[in-house]
Amino acid sequence: MPEQTDGPPTAAPVGAGRNLLFLREEELRLAQDLLFFGYRDFTAGADQILAELDLGRAHHRVLHFVGRRPGITVGDLLGILGITKQSLGRVLTPLVEQGYVLQSTGRNDRRQRLLSLTPKGEALERRLFERQREWVMRAYREAGPVAVEGFRRVMRGLMGPDARSQLERLEQPADRPAQPRASLARGEATDWPRTG
Repeated sequence: MPEQTDGPPTAAPVGAGRNLLFLREEELRLAQDLLFFGYRDFTAGADQILAELDLGRAHHRVLHFVGRRPGITVGDLLGILGITKQSLGRVLTPLVEQGYVLQSTGRNDRRQRLLSLTPKGEALERRLFERQREWVMRAYREAGPVAVEGFRRVMRGLMGPDARSQLERLEQPADRPAQPRASLARGEATDWPRTG
């Protein structure tokens, strides 16, 4: 019979383990190992594509979030990535110069720089996404829906308040951007409302 406590009863997480064994140090170290090896192998295919183009993971992150949110301001992108303007400049400059990202001036505030992917940038972002999508699809199929929901809860639990807020914005229904994109011509929906 479980020992009673003075506080309100709390439900044990589904599949969390016997007697909270999942909170022991060795289990927590295993969680770190899983995160490391999972991320290493998840990014390996995309890293190979990027290396062939003399680009890296920082470029991939910019392509991903500019693709997720066409017309994103530089300020909003800085908030998502959590980096300095100088760091973003080092990553963004080659993407603009090589024709992957287009910068435009804000309609209402001429000081704003809005970022969107060019057709070349969309093609590269799609190629990178498709490479990683296969890894996620395989893992989700093997784990099943209960494990997928548990994974999502754990990943949200690892995020701080700012990251959760950024994720919630990404999860909101999308509005169509004012300017047509190549993906819209193919009938795909965008994933983020335009910001001014």
